Amino acid sequence: MTVSVKPIINKAFFLFIFLFSFNANFSQDKFNIGLVGFYNLENLYDTIDQDNVSDEEFTPEGTRRYTGQVYLDKLTKLEQVLSEMGTDHSPEGIAVLGVAEIENRSVLKDLCAQEGLKSRNYKIVHYDSKDARGIDVGLLYNPKYFKVVKSDKIYVDMEDLGEGKTRDILWVQGVFMGEEMHIMVAHWPSRRGGEEVSMPKRCRAAEFMRAKTDSILLLNPNANIVTMGDLNDDPTSPSVVNCLQSTGKKEEAINGKYFNPFYNYFKKGIGTLAYADAWNLFDQILVSPSVLSSENALLFGGGYIFSRSYMVQMDGQYKGYPLRTYNGDIYQGGYSDHFPTYVVFKKKVK
Repeated sequence: MTVSVKPIINKAFFLFIFLFSFNANFSQDKFNIGLVGFYNLENLYDTIDQDNVSDEEFTPEGTRRYTGQVYLDKLTKLEQVLSEMGTDHSPEGIAVLGVAEIENRSVLKDLCAQEGLKSRNYKIVHYDSKDARGIDVGLLYNPKYFKVVKSDKIYVDMEDLGEGKTRDILWVQGVFMGEEMHIMVAHWPSRRGGEEVSMPKRCRAAEFMRAKTDSILLLNPNANIVTMGDLNDDPTSPSVVNCLQSTGKKEEAINGKYFNPFYNYFKKGIGTLAYADAWNLFDQILVSPSVLSSENALLFGGGYIFSRSYMVQMDGQYKGYPLRTYNGDIYQGGYSDHFPTYVVFKKKVK
């Protein structure tokens, strides 16, 4: 699919997202609302050269001249996005946020300490992975909405596929709005070498997530599960549809098959990142069938892509693309090369 980027990022695009975000069939007077989001933070490194990690370009002496000033500006930009993300649905913003492309726990602590996020009192779940570039996934959560019971990292073995150490999958079990929930956060292998050639690597990561899903459902067929991440594939890709087992139709989300609320976005040509004047939607959040049942205490209320005009490149070769931090080695003060996504959950007030 080839879709011109420039016609998509215009007033009609923002109007569509704005109207779609208010097309929810519930009232906040009758339901408590909680938001779960995902954001690829695009190379949120500290400025320190770590041993045994390929992070030299993100140091003051590196090719990108990644100084303390750049790092602080990057944090401020991300703070702006996260402080506004989801506030159309809940004034308290995102309750649980999965993140990708972070170097370590300390950068997440610095992010949570930003003035615009302090009031949310975000806590952190993070494990170091063996990724060659030193980047991991993590989870931020507001303890008012979510309490962690247990967590672990899932190592994805790809040695037989010729892949080096990749990012671990983060699994967190907790209580969200008073109901048990399992959350998985992932950053699947890239399309380096070509989409088809690299597809088996993403299918392998999907199979590990599916195996964890099945083990949860074996103990509780009605478990509330949220799977999210930068999947480096679209909602229609075989890795997402077949290997992870998902569908874009609610009526087909049965027997443990995930519902993907971002399927229809992609079919309409709307994405979260752009490449070669075409949109991709790699940043997905999928939910288990339980939250689609009216009998479940926790109910699904829709999926959304968050974007504002300040997050968009307004001129030049990449006009219409998400405004990224660097253009090559040139710092341009952007936010991320991805738009974040989030889903709404509602629970009836007793």
